[in-house]
Amino acid sequence: MVDKSEKFNWLVRTGYFARAILYTMIGIIALTSAQAISEGTDGVFKAIEDFPAGTAILWLMVIGLAGYALFRLCSPLFDIENNGSDGKGWAKRIGHAGSAVGHAALAYSAFQFATSSGGSGGGGSGGGSGGGAQQAASGVLSMEFGGTVLGILGLIFFIVAAVQFKKGLSGDFMNRISSAAPDATRWLGGAGFCARGVVYGIVGWSLVQAGFGSGGAQQIRTLGDALAELAGQGAIFTITAIGLLLFGIFSLILARYRIIPELDSDAGVPEFRAA
Repeated sequence: MVDKSEKFNWLVRTGYFARAILYTMIGIIALTSAQAISEGTDGVFKAIEDFPAGTAILWLMVIGLAGYALFRLCSPLFDIENNGSDGKGWAKRIGHAGSAVGHAALAYSAFQFATSSGGSGGGGSGGGSGGGAQQAASGVLSMEFGGTVLGILGLIFFIVAAVQFKKGLSGDFMNRISSAAPDATRWLGGAGFCARGVVYGIVGWSLVQAGFGSGGAQQIRTLGDALAELAGQGAIFTITAIGLLLFGIFSLILARYRIIPELDSDAGVPEFRAA
């Protein structure tokens, strides 16, 4: 049903590593370059593109973010993390579905930059930040009931945002992490999840406006765009940027210490194992 081989294991860990790069860069750019963060996620990918071996890093992010999206998609489809099928379990699984969509969009944006020359792909094709996401949204809106689909997706992102805050405050994410992880993992994750709750809420609101309102696809905000929306908000912006930077460090820890669930071949019951 679901590939639980070592190849899948390493694909997921590559996903966490790619997520670490992304969030760390978002945090650093937000704190050091107002102009770059004003370009949203595109500004982050442009900065990565300018690194030595930047294109190779972008391709790593394409593979990793796509792998992470696949991992999250396995939750609503196969209940890979054994959340159950009651109301609470489905809330978590729907949240994971929203995460899958968000990271798939980020993988697509990274792909646009990786296949472009001189950054003309991701940024140029969309006419501004979040171009890839806005193009995808335009396609959805062109379909019958497309606005309803986007609006419902926005509501899912609100659920995702609520789950992020709950994780950050409760620390229940620690039961998915090996006991060998560093002691600072709890507070790094707590701060990071709360910061993600803020930006996911902004993403959700942009989708609701695009789907149920009259704003259209231009209203869509991606991860970096959501943080850019907070620019000029003083302490709220700074705290959120620091939180996302800490979440990047937290994701790097997860690349090594996250417990990847396996599906028992005999019983078919999801179980966890330490890395």
